[in-house]
Amino acid sequence: MKYLFALFSALLFALPTSAQELSPDALIKNVTNEVLDIVRKDKDIQSGNTRKAIELVEAKVLPHFNFTRMTQLALARDWRQANAAQQKALTDEFRTLLVRTYSKALTEYKNQTIDFRPFTAKPGETDVRVRTEIKQSGAGKNIELDYYLEKLGSAWKVYDIEVGGISLVTNYRESFASEVRNNGIDGLVKSLQAKNKSGEAASVKK
Repeated sequence: MKYLFALFSALLFALPTSAQELSPDALIKNVTNEVLDIVRKDKDIQSGNTRKAIELVEAKVLPHFNFTRMTQLALARDWRQANAAQQKALTDEFRTLLVRTYSKALTEYKNQTIDFRPFTAKPGETDVRVRTEIKQSGAGKNIELDYYLEKLGSAWKVYDIEVGGISLVTNYRESFASEVRNNGIDGLVKSLQAKNKSGEAASVKK
């Protein structure tokens, strides 16, 4: 499940500035197709080059996700316990954790395809869901994949993703809440830092 969260969250890369004017469903479709094409052609990423995948993610994904809101939703009411400096540290570490997870997932891509479901939104709506379905090769079961986006200014930003009805954000909520209960906000920051350092060490070995 974590692999699926990561892989298909990572499809929102490489969005050109002009695409900010696209509808959210067109944005998802265009960028998904573009990124899958890049990954299919990149032999280094396919062979497990995590460092190159990280470079791709860092260059392309960050502008198109609202990591502050994602972190806020993942912490739920514990977010209000954090001061401004702690909130920034949590957001930075959570972003790094997700980027490294996305990057690892890209190296495991196995030619799945995506079906894009019909999309409807009310005029002026600024919070929407874009529904897609992952088509597995062979006898694998198809998986529903939903993107949740909000409009900030002229751009649409992803703030959550559901795979098979399970939210990426709430998938972390229980473990974050447990860490805060046991060790406080600073304890959660240190825990995320440790995970990211471990991930960095693993990527260097590639």
